[in-house]
Amino acid sequence: MATRQIDSRCGPLLVHEGNGLIHGRGIVYATADRFAAPTQLAEHADVVDATTRGPACPQLPSRLEFVTGPVTNALAISEHCQVLSVTAPTDADRLPVMVWFHGGAYITGSGEAVKYDADSLTTEGDVVVVNVSYRLGVFGYLNLHDRDTENLGLRDQICALRWVQDNIAAFGGDPARVTVFGQSAGGDSVVALLLCPEATGLFTRAILQSTPLSLRDGRSAMTDAMREAAAAALSGTSPTEASVRQLLDAQVAALRAAQRFGLLGGLAFAPIAGCAPLPPSDEMQSLIADAASRVEILAGYTRDDARPFVVMSPRGRRLRRLGPAGNAITVASGRATTQRVFGRPTIELVKAWTAAGGHGATYRVNWSPQGAPLGACHCIELPLLFGTPDSWSDAPMLGPEPRCVDTELAQRVRAQWSAFAHDGTAALDRASLRIA
Repeated sequence: MATRQIDSRCGPLLVHEGNGLIHGRGIVYATADRFAAPTQLAEHADVVDATTRGPACPQLPSRLEFVTGPVTNALAISEHCQVLSVTAPTDADRLPVMVWFHGGAYITGSGEAVKYDADSLTTEGDVVVVNVSYRLGVFGYLNLHDRDTENLGLRDQICALRWVQDNIAAFGGDPARVTVFGQSAGGDSVVALLLCPEATGLFTRAILQSTPLSLRDGRSAMTDAMREAAAAALSGTSPTEASVRQLLDAQVAALRAAQRFGLLGGLAFAPIAGCAPLPPSDEMQSLIADAASRVEILAGYTRDDARPFVVMSPRGRRLRRLGPAGNAITVASGRATTQRVFGRPTIELVKAWTAAGGHGATYRVNWSPQGAPLGACHCIELPLLFGTPDSWSDAPMLGPEPRCVDTELAQRVRAQWSAFAHDGTAALDRASLRIA
């Protein structure tokens, strides 16, 4: 693969070029000290190598590896993880831009992961795709040093969107046509960005995939309990001087403290309402009305979104011991929880959006491969958008080996997502999509 220099506003970047695509990887978009707000990257005169994948935030193995397989195992780890990657057609000229925020409950994942490679989406959809990595867990969503500077991961994301505004034209992208999209915690990030005044004007369309909207409110008591547990785990060690290992141990203590808060504990780390740059939760309705006037949304979920979480719960483990009867109960419980956490809140959000005069559409993913053990579960749509069948071949959610992805369906999904990025809801087949 050849290299090429891209002259961005930040400075010259050395990127890969081949097979009709440009890949700029591991591009630093901001810098920050531990527990400090990010600063946008200063301009540089020297050529910066953007040919290798950047680091992921320090993290423990994902609880959903039994669903997706490992996601970040091949990446370096660093607290300085404010990096992004750009995939663009070689001849791109003012194309729509799609900015991806990965999921992982705000404690795992990275936009640099091979499973999120956007070659097919870029080529087939004629779009420029940006994958963003941001601080996670105690590094990004529970400031153990300075409670007046919270939501560091969200601040990182806003910096990334500002980088896109300043630099994406150099890759052939149109900064006036930016769609943000994310799955799970990434979808929750999109909601937070919609509500942040600081993000106003940085994007005009948004796709929310499997966003746990019912878990956004009533978090203050849980956050206080998490903070106390994390501080106790550090045993007097200053958070700024603690090792990464000590901070991850404190994060585990915080997660344990969150479990007594029921479903909320399933998304223990998240942007904290009322802490800059996120307004208080009681302003949400007026902020939705404002955002609806300027942003189109596509929001949806999968038929069995919640089943992995039911399976891994203590009740799910007991049900597995009951054989077929237990499995039937698990399926039914998973679908009921899906509607409570993902389905009904998503539909209600889109209704509120359109009632406020905005444009919105919904989707539901019903597809799963034959023999898939968890049905159309959380994350099942990701192989339809990103990576290759080979990169997803270790994902247990795709069923017994050989694990396969429906290539025709994948093309249709990528076509719908990119059509939305080009022309909004007017380009969709219908206002309520069924993906199967």
